[in-house]
Amino acid sequence: MKGTVGFHGASVPPDNFLQDVIAGLSLARKQLPPKYFYDAAGSELFERICELPEYYPTRAETELTRAHLDSIAAFAGANAELVEYGSGASTKTRILIERLRPAVYVPIDISESALKIAGATLAVEFPWLNIQAVVGDFDRPLMLPAFNGKRGRKLVYFPGSTIGNLTPEQALSFLHMTRGLVGPDGAMLVGVDLKKDANELHAAYNDAQGVTAAFNLNLLHRINRELRGDFDVSRFSHYAFYNAHASRIEMHLVSLVQQTVNVGRYRFSFDAGESIHTENSCKYSVGEFRVLAAEAGFIGREVWLDSKGLFSLHGLVAA
Repeated sequence: MKGTVGFHGASVPPDNFLQDVIAGLSLARKQLPPKYFYDAAGSELFERICELPEYYPTRAETELTRAHLDSIAAFAGANAELVEYGSGASTKTRILIERLRPAVYVPIDISESALKIAGATLAVEFPWLNIQAVVGDFDRPLMLPAFNGKRGRKLVYFPGSTIGNLTPEQALSFLHMTRGLVGPDGAMLVGVDLKKDANELHAAYNDAQGVTAAFNLNLLHRINRELRGDFDVSRFSHYAFYNAHASRIEMHLVSLVQQTVNVGRYRFSFDAGESIHTENSCKYSVGEFRVLAAEAGFIGREVWLDSKGLFSLHGLVAA
């Protein structure tokens, strides 16, 4: 017996990888959107990152979710309409689905193939579950599919500290958009990485096995594969550091020499030491994130921490 699985197309235009790359590399301070990390190779590398001894967020979030599952379920309420942004393989979500037994599960991801694989697996694992998958980009307004049946509050689940990839200004806009999506009775569960010792942060993004470096550099390989780029990847180096002033990890790809690179018919010059800024990972205190959420129209009703106080899961309700 299998659960019900429906697929819905995005209500927004697809990403333009080439346009975004050309725009980002044309800036005075070159940058590339981190969402393009996740092609098949990048997604596989990220799964390996999550298993590294230095990379604490996945373990910490999984631990706190299991430890506080009853409290999280009480916060969610019965028959929730569970919506997950950037669901991917829906790994951590299985813990919630089993305990919450939501009326419907709406995973949202830009990868249709990832949604189909995860949906098929979940339908076997939870034959009672109504799955309505949406192919789309969660950082843009989306129309959620309608369905019949008894349901409780709309609950958006956004784990993994992905919100840290946004600047505080972008995070505020994103939370405000989500507040509109969930409505006046809705809520949100959002994973937020906490401020901590800079050495621990540095180790998490500069692992000894070099997996994070390969993940970062794969973005250049992807440009070569898909956009007729001619990056000599050996002439770039992964560089990640904690920017204490901005309370964030920054990831860069640094040009080791002066060079010129072509992407299709476009040409870009690099000085030795010049970098492409590929990702931020902002860190918050519990109080700082609650203030940010309040500005977006949410009340911080609950917060759960792992045993070492490395990571937080915030339960927000519409103000």
